[in-house]
Amino acid sequence: MDAQKKKILIVDDERSVVSYLSALLKDSGYDTLAASNGKEGFVKAVSEHPDLILLDITMPEESGVRMFRQIRENKETSSIPVFIVTGISHSFKGFIEGRKHLEKPAAYFDKPVNKEELLAKIKEVLQ
Repeated sequence: MDAQKKKILIVDDERSVVSYLSALLKDSGYDTLAASNGKEGFVKAVSEHPDLILLDITMPEESGVRMFRQIRENKETSSIPVFIVTGISHSFKGFIEGRKHLEKPAAYFDKPVNKEELLAKIKEVLQ
């Protein structure tokens, strides 16, 4: 698969998740960046302008919810697709869907992630 070296930012405080997703994406032809919390993730989103963000919700320092809001409200990052990758996606999905002023995430994935579904959705969104 030719991903034309699209850049994907992985924001998750669990090193094992970041390592797994980075390896999976690199094996599929993508470049990856990583951040361990929402604050670092937002800075990288602005400076690196990735093609896609995989965002965990429950993290120390700054949550994924806050980072998601910042991404959507910043004109430099508002068009970047965001996939929520978390262990609490059902309750979070309801929470975000209730926020009428925020554009919804491009996708939700429960942990552990189904790699075939994730790669298929990434390919679809980045075409």
